Amino acid sequence: MVINTNQNAIEASSALQRSQAAMNRSMARLSTGNKIVKPSDDAAGLSISEKIQAQNSRIEAAQTNIQNAVSLSQTLDGFLESMGEVLNRMNELAVLASDGTKTPEDRTLYGSEYEHMKNQLRDTIGVGDNGTDSDPNWDASSSTPIGSFNGIELFGARADMIVVIGASGSQSMTVGQVNLREIGSGISNLIWDNSVDGTQADVNVDSANVLEALDAAVAQVAQERANIGAEQSRLNIVGTQLQVQQENLMAANSRIRDVDVAVESTRLAKNQILTEASVSMLHKANGLPQIVLRLLG
Repeated sequence: MVINTNQNAIEASSALQRSQAAMNRSMARLSTGNKIVKPSDDAAGLSISEKIQAQNSRIEAAQTNIQNAVSLSQTLDGFLESMGEVLNRMNELAVLASDGTKTPEDRTLYGSEYEHMKNQLRDTIGVGDNGTDSDPNWDASSSTPIGSFNGIELFGARADMIVVIGASGSQSMTVGQVNLREIGSGISNLIWDNSVDGTQADVNVDSANVLEALDAAVAQVAQERANIGAEQSRLNIVGTQLQVQQENLMAANSRIRDVDVAVESTRLAKNQILTEASVSMLHKANGLPQIVLRLLG
């Protein structure tokens, strides 16, 4: 038996430190909800988790881009739908004005409403770059067209919009222009203003080619709406794919970083018992050298 070195007490103290450290670690995990409280808990796992979180952030940004592009296309389609209604009314007015039972005053009233419909189309489309000249061949009541989105003029000549739709940044989708100002197109010919450009006659309610011009304009609007519908379908598909990708990345990250409360609570209970047992054994171990006094007595 020795006095200077109490091996039992040393071992009990070491066991106490280990169980107490494990208990503190379990308490930190349960209080934060994280399996990795500090890098030393899982250095490799932390590195992987940080990369996954960065990828998730990029996916969220791509989802925002897609939602903005969908909003733009929905705005475009809404304006085109209203244009279709205007064109339908103009078709109706052109047929009514051709009725031989109408008086000249009646035809004048039909013509007045018809011109208001044309002006509504001009105000919606606006003036500005038409792809060939600096301005289209009509005037608008405002320098800012009704057809705009976040300061972007929707119906003029513009470069195709590139929408980033992936986490890598290199995955993109092109949203094409809807140029209703283009000279020679159905809409442009219908709303041509001879007082602005005298190279072409106006298409009035009683013009010989009014129904032909209206048919061309209706066909152009219908084609543009079909193109927009196809782009919306693709955007919705990509949005769904990104959502699935994000869900799986979040699940993978959760397995790395999130603590399993049931498992960690069990560990905490075990370590609490071990800590209390170590304290008790350390107390007993410290009392063992007192036995030597009996030999000395």
